[in-house]
Amino acid sequence: MKFRLKATLAAVLFSAVPMALAQDAATDVKKGADATGHETKVVAKDTAKGTEKAADKTGHATKVAAKDTAKGTEKVADKTGHETKVVAKDTAKGTEKVAKKTGSAVKTGAKDTGHEMKKIAGDDKPADKPADSTKPQ
Repeated sequence: MKFRLKATLAAVLFSAVPMALAQDAATDVKKGADATGHETKVVAKDTAKGTEKAADKTGHATKVAAKDTAKGTEKVADKTGHETKVVAKDTAKGTEKVAKKTGSAVKTGAKDTGHEMKKIAGDDKPADKPADSTKPQ
């Protein structure tokens, strides 16, 4: 009976070894998973920080570019406005000269028309004065 007890005890011990090894393996897997999870979390945080820094730099660069563009646009608008003002003044002066010439031509044309009308009427005197032929002699 001692032999059976020793055999049974040996069998129990031999079957416990794989269970202990299995528990060690499970513990190792859990530790590995925890370590991997932790490393993943650290890498994710670092990536987020890097992304945030890159976004900040990009945002800053975009802001600077927008300011430069605005300044450039403002300068161009000022120059365009100035040039438009100069052209408008020149146009006004040219229009004024043409209007004076046109007015003078119209005035001259009216005088000429008046003289022609008098000639047609046979009288060089203005129409509001009576002709000499109507006066008693």
